[in-house]
Amino acid sequence: MELVLVCRCVSLDGDADRLVYFTVPPESSGRIDLVDGDKILSLFALFIREQLSFLNEKEDMKNCHQVNLGVVQTAYANGASTNYLKLLRLEVNFTPTGVKYLHEKATEFDIGIYFEANGHGTVLFSESFIESLEARTNEISLGSKGSEGEKAALRLLAVSKLINQAVGDALSGLLLVEVILQHMGWSINKWNELYHDLPSKQLKVKVADRTAVVTTNAETVVVSPPGLQEAINEETAKYPQGRCFVRPSGTEDVVRVYAEASTQEAAETLANCVAKLVDQFFGFNSS
Repeated sequence: MELVLVCRCVSLDGDADRLVYFTVPPESSGRIDLVDGDKILSLFALFIREQLSFLNEKEDMKNCHQVNLGVVQTAYANGASTNYLKLLRLEVNFTPTGVKYLHEKATEFDIGIYFEANGHGTVLFSESFIESLEARTNEISLGSKGSEGEKAALRLLAVSKLINQAVGDALSGLLLVEVILQHMGWSINKWNELYHDLPSKQLKVKVADRTAVVTTNAETVVVSPPGLQEAINEETAKYPQGRCFVRPSGTEDVVRVYAEASTQEAAETLANCVAKLVDQFFGFNSS
């Protein structure tokens, strides 16, 4: 029997606040399979949801406040990841682009998980929830013969201590990924198979004044100039699993275009068509 070596690799950015995983398929010398922030969020959400289900089975928890678990994404999250989280019956919330918005929204939950696709994110625990976990775990340990619910409480408390809740921290995030994969007995390939990303394409369109584009609903709907959103909707409806939004850049006079569809060709065509629509409204060429 021939053994196949599969490496689990991780990459951190320069100041170690973002991380992504990747693996090199054995049959490929020039391709990597990326496991991005959306997949990290999904792994964390799946694990924490499982622990909460054990916790809620405890007799003394049945009449207690149900733990409020929420996940937070931006519009740049791949639609397949959002669909997966919804299949887990999780509350999925969206904010404008930027960690400060994600972090602020995540504080509204007993447990709030947020990640950008670029790997910047963390898990937040409310003080009241941590206090309730501590009260239930004072006299038990993971090595004891406690119930699965009691062990789940210990695991959640351990997660709250491992993860850096103040800011995105790639090192603590990396450790939490490794702990969860070990606990679940998963390879990186099994993790990566949670869902398959929809093909996507990003473009930017030069404009004279980016402030002329005003959006709402977490930057997914254009309210100014009038008529642009209707034109985007009409174009997007032509593509299976199509999704597209435009938003002004925060740093330069360009409008950014994001498109998804069932195939890469369709995603690229949709992005190009919407970029041309923006050109028509503002009179510049896309780049």
